[in-house]
Amino acid sequence: MKYILIAALCVVTTMTFAQEKETENLWSSNRPDGHAPISVMGDHVHHKGELMFSYRFMTMDMRQLRQGTDDATISVAHTNYMVAPLNMTMNMHMLGVMYAPSNKITLMVMANYLENDMNLQMRNGNAFATNTSGFGDFSINALYSLFNKNRKAMHVQVGMSIPTGSIEEKNILPMSMDNEVQLPYPMQTGTGSFGANLGLTYLGQCNKFSWGHQLTGMININDNDQDYKFGNRYKLNNWISAKAGKNLSISVRLEGLIIDKINGASTLLNPMMVTTADIENSGGTFINSGFGLNYLINNGGLKGLRFATEISTPIYQDLNGIQLKQNYNLTFGLQYAFH
Repeated sequence: MKYILIAALCVVTTMTFAQEKETENLWSSNRPDGHAPISVMGDHVHHKGELMFSYRFMTMDMRQLRQGTDDATISVAHTNYMVAPLNMTMNMHMLGVMYAPSNKITLMVMANYLENDMNLQMRNGNAFATNTSGFGDFSINALYSLFNKNRKAMHVQVGMSIPTGSIEEKNILPMSMDNEVQLPYPMQTGTGSFGANLGLTYLGQCNKFSWGHQLTGMININDNDQDYKFGNRYKLNNWISAKAGKNLSISVRLEGLIIDKINGASTLLNPMMVTTADIENSGGTFINSGFGLNYLINNGGLKGLRFATEISTPIYQDLNGIQLKQNYNLTFGLQYAFH
């Protein structure tokens, strides 16, 4: 059912707006609705010589346990594990730069800093918290424009994720006798693996609307130094943005996301201690909905400065094993493009 919903949105939006009989105009990003919702990366290319800086702040809230498609209680988790998580917050600060050496090629680099906080409960009822922070993995990508005509455009993305983040984050835990011990997979700030970033984006516009479809994959190539690699991630994003004035646009988005299980396992973790240390409790299938705002300054000294925000919530979650379910994702961003 979830795949039918995603495919239906792709077909309906494309057929609806493809009726515009524009034969000369190019698709343009220089409109309030000319960028995808701020949580979508690599959605557009630039003209030769154009440079864009961006900053994003993203916060993800996870709470209450879920097993498959059903909610689960903490007591169910304690049946097989000594410790289970209660909730988790992940904050990310992301800096990005895009530069176009030609009209066909746009280069994009991204770096991020993460802050992870998780509250957990032991089988005896005692609660405690763990937290980590640090730089995540760095990525460099190339976007290649396939065509831009009749207000339709398409480009491909090819890139690499470089393992600059840590997979050795540790904390002192109640059961560790004042010694720092390795924290489970979700608390690490990096993957430890090189990754391939692949994507295909299709864009369209009419006088009052813009829309897009983007298929991306992040594939971890090698096992890291602890003999595991995080699961691959596959996304299908679909969005429609409508002008709400000369400077403002409103967007809605539907995302399908598949995350594979972790492959391999760290010998530094005891999978029977806590749910997050067991690779069987990783990965899943999600359908998320988003609502966003995008404000573009198109004159004066700050021309080209864009403010954006989006909140997304899951409408479907099928989690492997027992995990915290996603509650919401909130993203704020600034983008500044100039020649």
